[in-house]
Amino acid sequence: MNQLLKILFTNLVAFSAAIFIFGCSESKSSKTPVAYTYQVVNAYPHEPNAFTQGLVFENGLLYEGTGLNVRSTLRKVQLETGNILKLHKLPAEFFGEGITIYRDKIIQLTLRSNVGFVYDKDSFELLRTFNYPILRPGSGRAEGWGITHNGKQMIMSDGTSTLYFLDPETLKQTGYIKVRDNNGPVSGLNELEYVKGQIFANVWPTERIAIIAPQTGQVIGWIHMEGLLSRKNSVQFVDVLNGIAYDAVNDRLFVTGKFWPKLFEIKLVPLK
Repeated sequence: MNQLLKILFTNLVAFSAAIFIFGCSESKSSKTPVAYTYQVVNAYPHEPNAFTQGLVFENGLLYEGTGLNVRSTLRKVQLETGNILKLHKLPAEFFGEGITIYRDKIIQLTLRSNVGFVYDKDSFELLRTFNYPILRPGSGRAEGWGITHNGKQMIMSDGTSTLYFLDPETLKQTGYIKVRDNNGPVSGLNELEYVKGQIFANVWPTERIAIIAPQTGQVIGWIHMEGLLSRKNSVQFVDVLNGIAYDAVNDRLFVTGKFWPKLFEIKLVPLK
């Protein structure tokens, strides 16, 4: 009996040590995110009545999804002038949210309708609708906020600290990650953009953009965007920073906000 107790005690000590070592390695892996500010490279006109919910750049043009019931749209916009080249109005009952371009299609979410739209990229013809029955924890309802993709999977936010992966063809959920930084879960994830293998996310209702590792959900960087829109550029009511677009060909990053009269090209500057 004494020999058996000795074996059990030895195993318990070894197991406790393993748990301790694992816990220490976990805490060490949660490094403080790199902090960035920004440098404005260019400023472009932006429609001040656009309640920006989604933003994409492709082949020299901006594609923008706007929100609010009765006023929600999908737009093709000329970068340099802000002129709207093509406009599609959503049915009045839908509150438009994030958009992304996947191959020859545009995918657009809506806020609380549990309905997404798939359009032909060139004509804006509605090809089909889809549902995303992803329930926000504790809410009992599905919400669509932001969407982007990594070439193989759609990545969707719903305003919580969770990002969902969807099959790009069926648009059915295939997985998810929980987003956190060294202080804990990061909620309010909104408009998304996939940039150089990382997920950039507006965090509502702040003036910060999270840089997220898609494999783990860990926030590896924070972009501090305070003061981007000066008072002289906001003569009318403006809402929060929202809208990130990346020009992969020329390595340009664009940001704007809801009801903002300007869209900015920025470069990231590490804070020391």
